[in-house]
Amino acid sequence: MLDTFKNIFRIPELRKKIYFTLGVIFIYRLGGHIPTPGIDPRVLADFFAQSQNSLFGLYDMFVGGAFKRVTIFALGIMPYISASIIIQLLGSVFPYFHKLQREGGEGRKKITQYTRYGTVLLSFVQAIAISIFLQSITSPVTGMHAVMSSLMGIKFTLLTAISLTTGTMLIMWLGEQITNRGLGNGISLIIFIGIVARIPTAVIAEVQQVMAGTRHIFIELVILGIIIAMTAFIVIMTQAMRRIPIQTPKKVVGTKMYAGQNTVLPLRLNMAGVIPIIFASSIMTLPGMLIGMIPGMEVMENVSRLFAPGGIIYSILYSLLIIFFTYFYTAIIFNPLDIADNLKRSGGFIPGIRPGKKTAEFLDNVLSRITLPGSIFLAFISVAPFMMMNSMKINFFFGGTSVLIVVGVALDTLQQVESHLQMRNYDGFMKKGKLRGRRV
Repeated sequence: MLDTFKNIFRIPELRKKIYFTLGVIFIYRLGGHIPTPGIDPRVLADFFAQSQNSLFGLYDMFVGGAFKRVTIFALGIMPYISASIIIQLLGSVFPYFHKLQREGGEGRKKITQYTRYGTVLLSFVQAIAISIFLQSITSPVTGMHAVMSSLMGIKFTLLTAISLTTGTMLIMWLGEQITNRGLGNGISLIIFIGIVARIPTAVIAEVQQVMAGTRHIFIELVILGIIIAMTAFIVIMTQAMRRIPIQTPKKVVGTKMYAGQNTVLPLRLNMAGVIPIIFASSIMTLPGMLIGMIPGMEVMENVSRLFAPGGIIYSILYSLLIIFFTYFYTAIIFNPLDIADNLKRSGGFIPGIRPGKKTAEFLDNVLSRITLPGSIFLAFISVAPFMMMNSMKINFFFGGTSVLIVVGVALDTLQQVESHLQMRNYDGFMKKGKLRGRRV
C-alpha cells in the first residue's frame, strides 16, 4: 500500500492532477467560511440550534455546513444540479433540446451553456428567498435580528442575491476545472468534500454525548455497525455487474490474419452511480426549504413536517424520484442502438443474437432488468437509515445518502487513480483482493 502511494507521485501527470484538485478543494472550503455581508453569525447559530427543520439540515449537509452559516457558498452546487435536471427533462419534451443531446461535442457545449444560464436564474431566485427568510430571523436567546438594521430591505436582498449567486457560479466553475484538469467528476467531488468535511465535527459531538451520558455507548456501537454494514453493502452493489459475452471474428489485415477474440461488455447494476441520489435530493430539498422560509404560517409548517426526512410521504416521493432518475440517467449515458451499431461495424456480435436491431433490443432488455434492482437498492439505502434512526430516536447526519455519495465518489476517484497507475505499469491499490464486478 505504501509503495502504491509512492507510485502515485512518481507519475507527473497524476501528481499534477492531485495537487490541482487539492488546491481547488482548499479554495472551496475557504469560501465556505466567508460570511455574507450584513449577517450576525451568533444570531444564526442560536436560531438553527433551536430549529427543527430537518430539510435545512439535509441541504446543509450537501454544502458542507455553509448554509447554516450563510456564507457566500451557502447555495452550494445544488442550483447547478437543478438546472441540469431541467435541461435534461426538456430534452424529453422539446425536439430542439433532444437534437442537442444527440449532436455530440457541439451539442454538449450548447447544453452546458444553457445549464449555466439556468444556474444563474435559479441561484438568483433562491438567494432572494433566502434574503427574505434571513430578515425574519431573530435569536431565541437575545431577540436580536440576524441582519443589521442598516441593511434591512431591498438593499440587503440585492446584496445577498448577488453574493450567493456569484458564489454558486464560482463553485460551478471550480467543479468544471476539477473535471477538466483535476481528478474525477468535479461536481460529485465537491458534494463529497462537503459531506466529509463535517465528519470530524460529528464524531466529536458523538463522543461528547457519550462522555456526558446523554447517549449510551451501545447506541453508538449500533450507529457504527449500521454505517459499516451500509458501506460494505454499497461497495458490493456498486461493483456488481452483468457481463455480456462478445465475440469478434478473425480479421485479415494485409498479409496477416488476426484471430478472433472473446471479450465481455460489462453492464453495471448501478450504472447511474450517485447521480440519481443527487438529482432526487436536489428536488426534495428545494420545496421544503422554500416552505420553511415562509415564517409565521402554521399551514406551511405542517406541510414542511410532512416532507421531513424519514416521514412516510417524504420516503415514498424520494424513493419514486430515485427510481425515475436511475432509469432516466441510465438511458442518457447508455444507448443500446449506438452500442449495437459499434459492434456491427467492428464485426463483433453477441453469441445467439443477430447483429443490429436484435442486439439493441437484447441490450435494452437486459439493461431494463438490471436497472430495476439497482434503482431499488439506491432508494432503499437512501431511505432506510432515516427511518431506522427516527424509530430509534437517533439524530445523526451521516445517513444512507451520505454514505452512498461518499462511497460512490471515493470508488470512482480510486478507479481513476488506478487507471493512471496501470497505464504506467505500476501496481494499483486493487492488486490483491481486487474489487472485481460481481455477476448478477
